[in-house]
Amino acid sequence: MRPLLKYRIYFIYLIYLFNFCSCTNNEIGYGKDVNPSAVFFDYKIRGEEKDSNVTIYIQYRKGGPNGTSLMLNESAGIQLDGETIPVDSAKLTGVYYEIQKPSDTFKGKHSISFTGLNGKEYRQEFFYQPFNLKTKIPAIVNRGDLAFDFAGLKTEDYIRAILTDTSFTSRDIHEIDTVKNGRLIITADKLKNLVNGPITLQFYKETEKSVKNSPAEGGRILVSYGLQREFELK
Repeated sequence: MRPLLKYRIYFIYLIYLFNFCSCTNNEIGYGKDVNPSAVFFDYKIRGEEKDSNVTIYIQYRKGGPNGTSLMLNESAGIQLDGETIPVDSAKLTGVYYEIQKPSDTFKGKHSISFTGLNGKEYRQEFFYQPFNLKTKIPAIVNRGDLAFDFAGLKTEDYIRAILTDTSFTSRDIHEIDTVKNGRLIITADKLKNLVNGPITLQFYKETEKSVKNSPAEGGRILVSYGLQREFELK
C-alpha cells in the first residue's frame, strides 16, 4: 500500500499550483467600496485528461494577487464567451466566480469579459490547448532512458514532469523539462532518485501571463492542463 504522505504532498502541490487555497486572503470585500483602478484580476483555467470538464475559476482582489477577494456589485458583470459566470464563496478562498465547460468541446480560443465597477468593459482572450501522450507505457518499465512522445505541443515546449515512488525517503522527480519535436526524455541518471516499485507519473503544461486589458492594479491568467499514468519500475 502506498504511503498516504506522498499523496498528501502532491495534493498540496496541486492546490498551490492553482492558488485556490494558498497564498491568498480569504476575507471578503465589496466592490462598491473599492477604487475601480485598484482591482486585481486573477484568472485560472484548469483541465486534466481524466476530467470531463474544464474549470474556469476567477477572483477579483483589492490590493494585488494576495489581497482581499471582492464581491462585485450588481452593476459589474463577468462572462465567459458571452455566458454569465455565477458567484460563489468558500471559507478558505473567499469570493470566487466559477464555471465548468465540457472538455471535449472547449479546445480553442475563448474570452473572459469583465464589466468593471466604473462601467468599463475589460476583455481577456486565452487559448486552451490540451496535449496528448502518444507513448503507450507498459505495466512494467525497466531502468534506462525513458522517452515520451506528445501531440499538441510546440516544436519546443516546456512541461512539468513529476514522478513519485512509494518510498518515504526518496527525492522523487519534480521539474520543468524541455520537449523538443514532441519528445521528452527522462534520463536513467534522474531515475536514480526513485526506488523500484509502483510509480505515479504526471505531466503538466502551465502557461501564466499578465492580463493585457486590466485596471492599473494588473492581473494574471494561468492556463493549465495535465495527465497522469502509473507503472512499475524495475
